[in-house]
Amino acid sequence: MTNYNWAIAGTGDIAHQLAMVFANPQSTLYAVCSRNQATADRFADEYQIPARYSSYDALLADEKVDIVYVAVPNRFHKEYILKALQAGKHVLCEKAITMDLAELEAVMAVAKERKLILQEAMTIFNMPLFTELKKIADSGKLGKLKMIQAPFGSYKEPDPGNRFFNPDLAGGALLDIGTYAVSFVRRFMNARPQVMASQMQPFFTGVDEQSVTILNNEKAEMAAVTLTFQAKMPKIGIAAYENGYITVPEYPRAQAAEIIYNDGTREYIEVGETSQAMNYEVANMIACINGAENTSLALTYDTISVLDQMLKAWKK
Repeated sequence: MTNYNWAIAGTGDIAHQLAMVFANPQSTLYAVCSRNQATADRFADEYQIPARYSSYDALLADEKVDIVYVAVPNRFHKEYILKALQAGKHVLCEKAITMDLAELEAVMAVAKERKLILQEAMTIFNMPLFTELKKIADSGKLGKLKMIQAPFGSYKEPDPGNRFFNPDLAGGALLDIGTYAVSFVRRFMNARPQVMASQMQPFFTGVDEQSVTILNNEKAEMAAVTLTFQAKMPKIGIAAYENGYITVPEYPRAQAAEIIYNDGTREYIEVGETSQAMNYEVANMIACINGAENTSLALTYDTISVLDQMLKAWKK
């Protein structure tokens, strides 16, 4: 059985989250890089990682590295993905995978040319609960999908210097929490959604602070996506069908959901574990490298397409 060496690019919070839980029978957490050698060393010592680098180029030059997990700010995703692919490495990149659709198409083209696996670290496309819920929906027992609600509200300290509100680091609610909401919508919709209307309220730095968006697709399935960085909202996703509706509490890393049928009966579904969310991403990545169909990338493409449309609507 082939073993794959993973490297983490970046040492921020999300990198720590992966390193803390990393476990896969075909994977080893082998390397890490940071712009500062001392930071890379501290991270590597904490998680028993043997190789540590102070530059991304040095990490990519290591022939033992098979897969790069890109965990740097959004603004630098395209650059880091391209360099890794051109060095012959598979890439799992944090959400949002790219700033816009043009960037995504560019990195997808290189991955295809090099015959490498490229995926976004989007929990919703990897959590086993959503696979089970989609299977139930596709069985027809719920009837046709009609409406989806995807709220996400998170209070961030209004500091223009942090990444959430810093335009130089591609801040704003859309590329941080919005990608979860739109991914939730795309996971249930049966065709690519399009933006019908979208309004945004900016933070004083110019990034989006909150927004409301209406989506539709060719199958007349609709969705409402509501986002804010200045107020908490319950992350309860709802997918409403003719015969009942699905509620998914804490949907970004959900392990449980409930189906409420029109006659009042309820069905509780629990699959997977929230604590293993990032390992499901790792497992799906390995499966695709081993030959499984990379279905999540198509969902990522549609999601980034929607984010792109939202951004363009706000500039009008």
